[in-house]
Order: sequence, then structure tokens, then C-alpha cells
Amino acid sequence: MNESISEYGHQTADREDVLRLADVGLAPVRVLLSKFGLVAGTVSPGKNIPGSFWGDEEAGLIGNELLVRADTPLHSILHETCHYVCMDQNRRAGLDTDAGGDYDEENAVCYLQILLADHIEQFGRQRMLDDMDRWGYTFRLGSARAWFERDAEDACTWLLQRKLIDPQLQPRWTLRHD
Repeated sequence: MNESISEYGHQTADREDVLRLADVGLAPVRVLLSKFGLVAGTVSPGKNIPGSFWGDEEAGLIGNELLVRADTPLHSILHETCHYVCMDQNRRAGLDTDAGGDYDEENAVCYLQILLADHIEQFGRQRMLDDMDRWGYTFRLGSARAWFERDAEDACTWLLQRKLIDPQLQPRWTLRHD
């Protein structure tokens, strides 16, 4: 069993240096979300984000609505998007705040969010990997890049088996259907 991810959270001092929704604008995020049947709901500055599992400025999920503020980190937007994509239909139908899922699915979510970063101009894979490290995602090999490049075969296989990515490791723009 691959034990790459030990936890997700924001413990690092560099968390203010991550790319946020306000840095790229809502339009490209809405385009990406729409490919998965998700809609972006916006929350006013300083207001709590409904459906946010972690609280603070992290994205929230209720049904097929991803809730964000201008200060929501892009990595959080894509992480929650990928939870929606990777969860089974039963969990998706009752989704409110806690995406659930097991360890293997969480790894797949992290892998897919890295792939999706290339589909938002001004973001990209390298910035996603850097922001994941800045925010405090933790991996056994010490960095998101090391995990993605050398220890994420199980996550990639999980996504391939569920037909969420193609053999060229590109998103298929579909939801899990098993």
C-alpha cells in the first residue's frame, strides 16, 4: 500500500504566497468547473464559505456547487473539484461539505488536481506543486513534486481504471460513474 499522503492542512508559514482566485479571475475557473457539471458560487469577502470542510478561505462543496471567495486558493478550488469528480454517484448525490472517500481516492484527487492546474492559464502544474508545498500538503517523499514524479503510480492507476484520465494522462472531463 502506498502511503504518500499523511495529511492535508495549512501549517506552513508560506501559505500567503499561494495563487488565489483573485489572481486569475472567476471566468477561467467557471469554464473548468462547467466541464464537470459544477457551478461556482461566490461568497462575499469576510463571510464564511458554506460547505468548506477546512473553513477559513478554503473552497466549499454543496451538491454541484463549489463555493469560493476571492481569497480562496486555486489549489483548494481544484482539490474540491477533484473530490467531486472522483467520488461515486451516491456520495455526489448527497454532497454537503464532507466529500468523504478513502485513502486511495484522496491520492487520486491530489494527482488529478495537479493535472487540472495546466488547464487554468496563469496557474499550471509547477505552480500547483509549489502551492501544495507552501500550504502544507505532506508527502512521504517530502514534496508534492517528488510524490507526483516518483511515488504516485497508484493514484494514476486509480484514475485510469475509472476512466477519469486517458493513457496520455489528460483529463477526460467526466465524472466517476461506478
